[in-house]
Amino acid sequence: RNIRSLRTFSLTINRHFSAAKESEIELDYLKGDKEGIAVLALNRPSAKNAFSQSLVNKLIDSVDSLWTDKSVRVVVLRSLVPGAFCAGADLKERSRMTPEEVVRFVKKLRGILTQIEQLPMPVIAAVDGFALGGGLEMALACDIRCASADAKMGLVETRLAIIPGAGGTQRLPRTVSPSLAKELIFTAKVFTGVEAKDMGICTHTVPQNDTKDAAYLKALDIAREILPNGPVGVRMAKKAINNGIQVDINTGFAIEEACYAQVMPTTDRLEGLKAFAEKRKPIYKGE
Repeated sequence: RNIRSLRTFSLTINRHFSAAKESEIELDYLKGDKEGIAVLALNRPSAKNAFSQSLVNKLIDSVDSLWTDKSVRVVVLRSLVPGAFCAGADLKERSRMTPEEVVRFVKKLRGILTQIEQLPMPVIAAVDGFALGGGLEMALACDIRCASADAKMGLVETRLAIIPGAGGTQRLPRTVSPSLAKELIFTAKVFTGVEAKDMGICTHTVPQNDTKDAAYLKALDIAREILPNGPVGVRMAKKAINNGIQVDINTGFAIEEACYAQVMPTTDRLEGLKAFAEKRKPIYKGE
């Protein structure tokens, strides 16, 4: 708790002294009935949160800190830039790169999106605004996606004579059918949040509000529903699902068994049984 307080204090001080420039990435730890929720926010308004080398490096640092923080039970990934989740790659910066530098940058971006996908706790993407190219690839790396009805999404890389290179060609066909994924990528189609829900890309679509954060508020609602549940159980469920869908079902059963074995020795499991018998809400500690 002291470490979290120092980190939050440090982030506040950093925002104060960097008010004249973009912070690019902000990591906040919510309090009260939302304690256990970490909000990872993109904040590069000058480029609609486009992935620059600087932004990616700061994203790596923030995700690294989340990996080791057991007090965080849910992560919400959002934008602080009204109307934009993430515009994808910073094409102005990329135009100044050599081909070798581009390859290294795309590999680094693919790596950090994989790190987001593999975070032990659930990650919920709140898409308020457009998520194009790498922006949609980042949302696809999250466990759950909420979008405003007017959000604009698409893997549009073929318009630039390239392909999605940060996981889009792999995650989209695993989210929808391979045939639909091919159509969306081949045509570089841009679709709305409502269409994303219809296709199964987003689990929730909500009408946008005046403050342009409707998807974020919906993501917080879902996060609050996750908070009361056993954090070790939630983490093991995520691991079982993520690893199991990559293999045949019998291997998946073995993965599920191994993950179940991880929850057996926990005090949280005993607390759940005790609370049920005593007809009260369990108090889980993640142990």
